[in-house]
Amino acid sequence: MKKKKYCAIILNRNLPKVTNRLYKNLKDNNSNLDVYVLESGSDKNKISRHCTWYANWKSALKNGLRYSRGMNFALSKLDAENKIDNYEAFILLSNDTEFNNYSITGKIQSILKKHDKIGILSPCSKNWGEYQLLKKNKTKYFWFIHNSAYIITKKFLNAVKNKSKKPYMDYFFDGSNFRGYGSEFDIILKAYSNDFSAAITSEIIAEENTSYLLNSSKIIKTDNYEENLNRYIKEGETWLKKKYGFSDKWSINMTVKLFYDKFFEYYPQLKNYKI
Repeated sequence: MKKKKYCAIILNRNLPKVTNRLYKNLKDNNSNLDVYVLESGSDKNKISRHCTWYANWKSALKNGLRYSRGMNFALSKLDAENKIDNYEAFILLSNDTEFNNYSITGKIQSILKKHDKIGILSPCSKNWGEYQLLKKNKTKYFWFIHNSAYIITKKFLNAVKNKSKKPYMDYFFDGSNFRGYGSEFDIILKAYSNDFSAAITSEIIAEENTSYLLNSSKIIKTDNYEENLNRYIKEGETWLKKKYGFSDKWSINMTVKLFYDKFFEYYPQLKNYKI
């Protein structure tokens, strides 16, 4: 099977050693992978040596871009540089992502070849309940995936991307939802409503190293874990109400589930991959 080209984007804010390590592990183990680093308002003395783009305007320096705005910014930069079509998929990573095996592009290519309707693919964590569902069929389609290590296919990105004066706000993710509460439902709904699926695979195992947020929040210049969690929920519920008119996650969860079930009515041959 001829190797296709893939792209990884790593989001860094003031943890250059962590980012450099992730960059090296990915580059050393994947010959067909280009790796880019977005500095999300990092201090000038805490920038990765692999920095590709630097979000250094006033609000970015003060608050960072977080995952959604950061990935919007990086993807829109690739688009502006006419590089989107160079890649089959985009691996969007927070720098606290740690893979069990960093040789991942061959597995991604094999999975996407078999599952051509996938728009969003997520590595699985051994700590997730979903891991128990992925023993026989190692890739299945889901209506809920909470992660900061999404793999987005080029076909899906090209189908839904936006170009605006502030692409970091709406290129792919909804950047008005700053902390990201409920953003997983938002992009998965976007997938199923545009004839794509969202999947989790246990062929690729990734874990989030939460110790960086717990122990280095002052260095990252973010709220401590408890304060961030409170704001994450409060601000997210306000966003959810404003965008969808929903008072809680349950309503959007059921909306995504409705589109999920309809997907298999259109593609009954894929029911083996339904949970």
